[in-house]
Amino acid sequence: MDTALVIALLLAAGFAATNGLHDASNAIATLVATRAATPLQGIVMVSVFNLIGPFLVGAAVADTIGGIVTIAPSIATEAIGSGLAAAVTWNLVTLRFGLPSSSGHALVGGLVGASLAAGGIDAVRWGGLDGGHAVGVFGTLIALAVSPLVGAIAAVLIIRALRRLTRRATRAIRAPVRAGEWVMSAAVAFSHGANDAQKSVGVITALLLAEGRIDTREAPAWAILGCAAALTAGTALGGWRIMRTVGRGIYRIQPIDGLASQTASAGVVLGASLVGAPASTTQVVASTVVGVGVGRRRWHHVHWAVVGHIGLAWLITLPATAALAVVVLGLWRLVA
Repeated sequence: MDTALVIALLLAAGFAATNGLHDASNAIATLVATRAATPLQGIVMVSVFNLIGPFLVGAAVADTIGGIVTIAPSIATEAIGSGLAAAVTWNLVTLRFGLPSSSGHALVGGLVGASLAAGGIDAVRWGGLDGGHAVGVFGTLIALAVSPLVGAIAAVLIIRALRRLTRRATRAIRAPVRAGEWVMSAAVAFSHGANDAQKSVGVITALLLAEGRIDTREAPAWAILGCAAALTAGTALGGWRIMRTVGRGIYRIQPIDGLASQTASAGVVLGASLVGAPASTTQVVASTVVGVGVGRRRWHHVHWAVVGHIGLAWLITLPATAALAVVVLGLWRLVA
């Protein structure tokens, strides 16, 4: 197998692993913050459900991500590989500072920047919405932008409904609430695996198509298994700084808040996975935590400065990874 292709495939696995470090920790951030589980218990649970998700929810997200690049086969490997390298680098940098950045934005920015530099404007499928499904760059960005807003609104509605249902409850309610947190955290982990592992699968499919290794967009089983395993490995290592930011830095949540946040997050990410819309678990979970604070009418208890830092990281991810991908592409060509 060509060395460049091997490197690009390894970078795809590396992206899945750093994605796990970043996003999967959010599946248990509220679970751990409310002391419903220890970090080790949460990591084990999330790892299991991350692995199951990609195999049970189809390849709609993989098709969306794989369709972003329409570059000539002769330069596809170097462009996609450079885009992946930029996304991995960005994930590691933001992880170092504990910023819940979007791995989805990082991947799109990297792929678009490298493809534009390598093949011009026609090397990217810009797309939009087709029958309600996300297509190309714009469709992916719409999905990434809308999903946090939907998550926040859902969290507001759910926390208000839960508080109304439990307003006369005794301490006996604590056990079922914490059990519900476990169930919903497992659901978030499952939906995260279904959505985020498929992003790497889509990139691998695009690489194999460009190299003539496959002739359809159906990903080989080893690609799905490899990406799921890499995502799970990243999860097992744990993104502890990001977990602290989401679980305690935005709003100090109680068990019922954690249940509301995870229920909203699971519904949004799983729904996005089913319709092929790439979503950022980081964005969605962070927005639902804000939604819980707003839903409880505790605006002043939300740490808006932290929310602002997260928002800034999201805004600069696309241009930063696009520029970084252009630099990496130049280095790739120098050593090739």
